[in-house]
Parts: sequence; C-alpha cells; structure tokens
Amino acid sequence: MLLTGATGYIASQLLPVLRERYELSLVDVRTTDATGQAVEGAQQADLLEDSDDALRAHFKGVDAVVHLGYYRPVHLGVTGAGKSYLDERPNVDMAERVLRHALDADVKRVVVASSNHAADWYEPLVHARQLELIGPDDPPRSDNYYGWAKIAYEALGFMYACGAFGRKLGVVQMRIGAPREIDGTQFVAKPAAYKRDLGAYLSARDLQQLCVRSIETEHIEDRWNVPFQIFYGISNNTRAFWSIANARRVIGYDPQDDSEIKYAADIRRLLVDDAHTGRVGAD
Repeated sequence: MLLTGATGYIASQLLPVLRERYELSLVDVRTTDATGQAVEGAQQADLLEDSDDALRAHFKGVDAVVHLGYYRPVHLGVTGAGKSYLDERPNVDMAERVLRHALDADVKRVVVASSNHAADWYEPLVHARQLELIGPDDPPRSDNYYGWAKIAYEALGFMYACGAFGRKLGVVQMRIGAPREIDGTQFVAKPAAYKRDLGAYLSARDLQQLCVRSIETEHIEDRWNVPFQIFYGISNNTRAFWSIANARRVIGYDPQDDSEIKYAADIRRLLVDDAHTGRVGAD
C-alpha cells in the first residue's frame, strides 16, 4: 500500500495500524514529522514537481493508495480566510496526478483525505438550527477555496470511479471532521464552538477503523454500480450533525467513541452548569 503525506498529522494517527496490516510504501516532501523526528520508512517524493517517471515507481505493484498529501503555502494555515485560488490549486493538481498514476498502475482502491469543509457552507444553518443533519448526498457547498479544493477532489474521484478513463477505479473520499482531542480550556464562554467540536470529533481509533474499512471492504459500489463513496469521518457522537449512515451500511463502520461520554466532565462544567441548551449552536 502507498501512503502519501506520510509524515503529516493524519498519517501519524493512521500509521500504527497501517504498519501492522500492510506492506507500506511511505512518501512525502520530507522524511521527518513536524517535530523533526524521522518517520521510519518515509521516502522523499514531490507529487507536484517530480516527473511522471519518478512517481510511477511508487505506484508500481500497489493494491491501494491512501492519499493524505497536502500542499500548504508557507505563509498560510490549512483552512481559514486569506487563501486564494492559486493557493489551493496545487492540491487539485496533486489529487489528479495521484488518481491518474493509480489508474495507470492498476491500483484497485484509492482512499482520499477530503474534509468536512467540502460542505461547510451548510454549517451556519445547522448551528442556527435551521438544518438538523448534513449527509454525503447533499450537494457539496463551500464558501472558501479550501473547501472548493476538496469538492474538486471528490469530482475528480467520481470521474475516475465511473470508468471514464477505461476502467473503474475504486475511490473513497473521507470527509474528515475534527481529528484531535478536545481541550475544554480552549472553549470557556464559547458554547457554540464547543458544541461544534463535540459534534465533529473523530478519535484516532475511529479514524483508523474508517480508513482500514475503506481500504478493505470489497464492494463499495453505489446504486449505479460506481465504486465511489463519500464518508464523513466522525466518531459516534451524540451531537453529530453529519450523517455516517452510509459508512455504517457500506463498509460496516462502527465507531467506538462518543465525545459526549469522553468529555462528560467538561460538558457539565462548560455547558450544563451554565445552562447552554441545545445539541448545537448558540442558546
């Protein structure tokens, strides 16, 4: 299996289980993580700048690809205001190269790190309690270039999955939520933001399960027989506002963690004791 973006944060959560289950090839633009520690087995490869001949070797003989690679301009964060079209365009180009090389190398399955931001335009409506739930069948909508790029990944993925280029490439897009532990001290007097992170929470073990089942489930075809799926990456959260019903049905995703239980003490202190009512949003 080929893992791109192998020295990044999401990869650090996945690698413990991926190393146990698969023969891995790890690539990234660097071979060290954010702390400067070497990542065992990581090879340097630039999915934007390297030649097709150089990249082809990484895809040869691979059954599955997990694409976590991400181009981040040095002066900007991952998400947020201030990003332009040209800041995010390289990530679309990178996704295209990964999918094309996977297709040409007869890879069976590509799992891509998409994001909840592919549908982030809906979130204010949820938190204003005008909508209850967003699912993968809702049209993707974003009001920023980061989310636009994720929508573009998904559109590219479907094109490859439907057989437009000679064969159907299995593609799963994981719309990852909030894959980090929630520090209650960061949400004092911020009930709406806190409820949002509780709903979007994704534990490391649930992320690992989602990724492994996205790789290993044999049949992921939709009702039109296209091997393409979009799964929201969240845990079994009481406050969830994204639907994981299709992930449960298609790949048997069975998340084990619930932020409402895991952070019960903080929830009582930050929400219940201060009478911040409602599943999401402001009072």
